[in-house]
Amino acid sequence: MVKFLLVEDDDRVASFIKEGLADQGFLVEAVTSGFEALNQITVNDYDVIILDIMLPDLDGYEVCKITRKRNIKSIIIILSALGDYEEKIKGLEAGADDYLAKPFHFRELLARINAQLRRKQLEKGIFENNKYADIEVDVEQNRVTRSGREINLSPREFNLLLYLLRNRERVLSRVEIAEAVWDIHFSSNTNVVEVYINYLRNKIDKDFDDKLIHTIKGRGYLLKQKAAHES
Repeated sequence: MVKFLLVEDDDRVASFIKEGLADQGFLVEAVTSGFEALNQITVNDYDVIILDIMLPDLDGYEVCKITRKRNIKSIIIILSALGDYEEKIKGLEAGADDYLAKPFHFRELLARINAQLRRKQLEKGIFENNKYADIEVDVEQNRVTRSGREINLSPREFNLLLYLLRNRERVLSRVEIAEAVWDIHFSSNTNVVEVYINYLRNKIDKDFDDKLIHTIKGRGYLLKQKAAHES
């Protein structure tokens, strides 16, 4: 059973969310403050944390940052009345997986939860034995090795690598990559995809004879291990 921690100090909102999740067969525990949340997160394993920002003691951004610093991998969805663009960026940069502004429709919250649960499940099973070519990925520990050598990646580089591996041996356009990895509508004025592909190449391919990340001119990028006859 999927286990939730709901961090919400508005009793009416908390009751509405808890009842809706329970109707879906989820197990939900609720707390009303940031410090309570951290205590619960430290001693219990939660699949999903639904987190308000404006809490009576420690705000949700700090709860999120501390949770990630403790290497806790629960899905974190921020649910807040602070809904402008800058607040959403702040929440995602603090380590949240998604951000939904209040007021909200429960069906949208549920859809976002299910999307994140599917993503988690997919990440756990995207590779045969968590390997492709000579790359091995530990999704839970955010750890990557190639030919046994550990490679340190930033969170964004790690997500980009996961997306390429999940779609290995398929050409991906810059639009697909930007929308999947950055969750943004792609603009031709940005070179963020090229920049991060280069970051990843410098760490994944630079010191190895067999290159895995390939540019397909006019189409995008391809992660593929070349067959012997192609070398």
